[in-house]
Amino acid sequence: MNTPWPQRAHIHISLADQSLRVLADDGSLLASYPVSTALNGAGELDGSGCTPRGRHYVRARIGEGQPLNAVFRGRRPTGEVYTPELAATYPNRDWILTRILWLCGLEWQRNRGPGVDTFRRFIYIHGTPDTEPMGIPMSHGCVRMRNRDLLELFERAPVGMYVNIE
Repeated sequence: MNTPWPQRAHIHISLADQSLRVLADDGSLLASYPVSTALNGAGELDGSGCTPRGRHYVRARIGEGQPLNAVFRGRRPTGEVYTPELAATYPNRDWILTRILWLCGLEWQRNRGPGVDTFRRFIYIHGTPDTEPMGIPMSHGCVRMRNRDLLELFERAPVGMYVNIE
């Protein structure tokens, strides 16, 4: 298990760079990962398929102890492990794999509250098949990561960790 980051470390997600950075309180870089955010771009409205901007926090950590590439539906492990054969059986699934960091907005009427609520929109940082490209917006609103990168992030990101998306 990796050592937790300093208590005031936070996550910064850049929609422009398609990157997730973990920063210390003094702004120094602790880790950096490529990501894939929404194909529909940035936006907060329910049903938009966009990645919400602004200040958030990790509200829930889901999947502790599950294997790499574990498949989740409705935030619950299905008992499946992603394989190309499973993907061929379910070609239209939006794969949520390995772990989930479920985000909650902190800004009333921007990313929290009626019509714009990040938590109620089920916006996560989650794993995706390794065949999916990073650095290119392709998700349905969530922040997709490589499974091994997500595992490293998950082990060190506590509930309550701040996440800024811009």
